[in-house]
Amino acid sequence: MVFGDDGRHRLAVLVREGVLPLELGLVHQLFGAARTADGTPLYEVVSCGVEAGAIPTDADFTVTAPHGLEALDEADTVLVPASHALDETRPGDGPVPPALRAAHARGARLASVCTGAFVLAAAGLLDGLRATTHWLSCDRFARQYPAVSVDPAVLYVDEGRVLTSAGEAAGIDLALHMIRRDHGAAVAADVARRTVVPPHREGGQAQFIARPVPSSRGPSTDAARTWALRRLDRPVTLADMAAQASMSVRTFTRRFRDETGLSAAAWLTHQRVERARELLEQTDLPVDRIAERAGFGTGASLRAHMRAALGVSPSTYRATFRGPSG
Repeated sequence: MVFGDDGRHRLAVLVREGVLPLELGLVHQLFGAARTADGTPLYEVVSCGVEAGAIPTDADFTVTAPHGLEALDEADTVLVPASHALDETRPGDGPVPPALRAAHARGARLASVCTGAFVLAAAGLLDGLRATTHWLSCDRFARQYPAVSVDPAVLYVDEGRVLTSAGEAAGIDLALHMIRRDHGAAVAADVARRTVVPPHREGGQAQFIARPVPSSRGPSTDAARTWALRRLDRPVTLADMAAQASMSVRTFTRRFRDETGLSAAAWLTHQRVERARELLEQTDLPVDRIAERAGFGTGASLRAHMRAALGVSPSTYRATFRGPSG
């Protein structure tokens, strides 16, 4: 398997019998939309199977993988979409687990969508790590792989060189998170705009919401969230947001979590970190000024929140993801 020598990140998508077409398509769509300012693709995305050739999906059509497992030999990232029929019954069969272990051993990043996590676990690549999968499969996953710390609630888990995500739609969140990690918030936001999906849902957000989201005719916290986003540089309290939604604080708190899966405070902090990331990438503003515009007040507060959320300082983030001046 020969990739181009153009410096692009090499992403191999492992296609197996019974693959979910939605997951396969979203990987190509999202990573394929990541481009530089002049339109140059940032990823080379290739599909591979155990062998090159036609592969049945879980729908009434097949897909063709142009490459076999040799594509993993030079991949920077290997991504495993779900194949439900195989994942929960025989994820450790055949040459796939050894090929994944070899890719990991030479430094490749591995990721899974939905029950693709069973394959990573069967290869022993999740032992001692946190991981997630579709919430309906989490109990089976935990019983089958007791060495893995399974979190059934979150959208995705990033353990550095191994990442796992929940059901199909969470694959979108994982892909955008990986693009953001590789190339910064501005590139990820551009991909989201191109594909008309929300730019970011925090990985710790709930996989599913137990109570139904209110209809557009009923009370909603949407107006309060829009209002808060317009004034991130100023103090915003829970009472302020509840007032914007014409709700009591208690009702607003419950409704906000129903609609977003997060507390209002966690959501607000996340939005402020995202604003800071944009300013670090797109402007020459000093850190203290960015802290003010993002609503953190001081550079020290911004540094603490960025370290907690991203594991890096603002200066390190800017040096890594510096884009054109704003």
